[in-house]
Amino acid sequence: MATECNPELFEFAPVEGRAVVAGFDGGAMTSDAGGLLLGATDRAIRLLGRFAECFVDRRRSELVEHRVATLIGQRVYGIALGYEDLNDHDELRHDPIMAMLAGKLKASREGCAPVAGKSTLNRLELSRDVATRYHKIAHDPTAIERLFVTLFLEAHAAPPKEIILDLDATDDPLHGDQEGRFFHGYYNCYCYLPLYVFCGRHLLAAKLRQANIDGAAGAIEEIARIVRQIREVWPTTRIILRADSGFAREPLMAWCEAEDVHFILGLAKNVRLNRAIGAELIEAQKENQATGQPARRFKDLTWSTRKSWSRKRRVIAKAEWTQGKSNPRFIVTSLTAKDGDARRFYEDVYCARGEMENRIKECQLDLFGDRTSTATMKANQLRLWFASMAYVLLDSLRRRALATTDLADATCGTIRLKLLKIGALVAISVRRIKLAMASGCPYQTVFAAAHRALRAAVADTS
Repeated sequence: MATECNPELFEFAPVEGRAVVAGFDGGAMTSDAGGLLLGATDRAIRLLGRFAECFVDRRRSELVEHRVATLIGQRVYGIALGYEDLNDHDELRHDPIMAMLAGKLKASREGCAPVAGKSTLNRLELSRDVATRYHKIAHDPTAIERLFVTLFLEAHAAPPKEIILDLDATDDPLHGDQEGRFFHGYYNCYCYLPLYVFCGRHLLAAKLRQANIDGAAGAIEEIARIVRQIREVWPTTRIILRADSGFAREPLMAWCEAEDVHFILGLAKNVRLNRAIGAELIEAQKENQATGQPARRFKDLTWSTRKSWSRKRRVIAKAEWTQGKSNPRFIVTSLTAKDGDARRFYEDVYCARGEMENRIKECQLDLFGDRTSTATMKANQLRLWFASMAYVLLDSLRRRALATTDLADATCGTIRLKLLKIGALVAISVRRIKLAMASGCPYQTVFAAAHRALRAAVADTS
């Protein structure tokens, strides 16, 4: 007969004369009970099942315990819940929430957990475009890229009259000897240079690139692919491309003009442009000196470079004087004065692109899109897509279930902390699984509202 040993207890400072001890002996418990909302969100938008269809599994089915769909769900849910490393899953595979999200409480084999450990997940992340003898799981990059746009299109009940696609590049610092590693002078580190495309909060593309290229490299191909897919469903929607001065390149602007895609792009200042708004800068300086407040003037220009541009284009100039010095800024656009005056275009339309930087921070900081520590670029691109799908899942939860709550504008990290990280005691019986969540959870009302909204969304799709 096996002896029963007392678990190790950890002693802490007493409270009101009572000893305080703690031990890992609570039984079936989880710290991620709110993850059930992620499962409900997935059922509403059908993300993970279609993501799994982008993969091919050449393993012998009779020897497989964990299907590709289970592995993909486990990886995306894990990232959304804050577990960026595959190593985390050696413990997470025993977590009851991960099992419930996989729809599988027990493994069919003796000694196996309901979901996979790090080694099996690693084989998924190392999958190639084509299955081989040693890499029997393969993925289709084209299908994955199309899925992001498909999910964006499905998020709208009707075609909008106009959409703005935000385009930006950022650094993904590298600390190893990864394939495609180069030093970038602007970011002052070895890094990748991923390209992101958003429409509002919707993520449409996350493309991993080497850093020894121009920031706009590959932008035409990405935008052309996305625009083509959008127009298959929304042929009459006006599309505007918005980006900073790193994308004000003649080939991209010429492509937009040829394809009836409008653009609003930052334009790097130079001596000629500064001279063109000299009078406006003097007026702004006088107002600044008189009031002590920043002063702005705006001017419309018809402009062309001396060599690089193929035609003249509309340039909007902001002549600003602030903190005792000039601060001129410029944008180039294909939109005309009928669409709005110079001030509106600069302040209300162009400057709004800064919100995209917050979305990139969510992807990289909250959802570990910069966790590209695998040796090959293909594997790191797949990691970026897993993180990006986790962002889409959490953003769908925010948009569909939290719009009327205090977390309507919360970041993915805040949603995780306040709504997903809920402790619960799990009781499994023949007839039901009961999660007794922490009674002191301060966001019970928000959880209830999210649950109601997701139940309605799932009912609408069934």
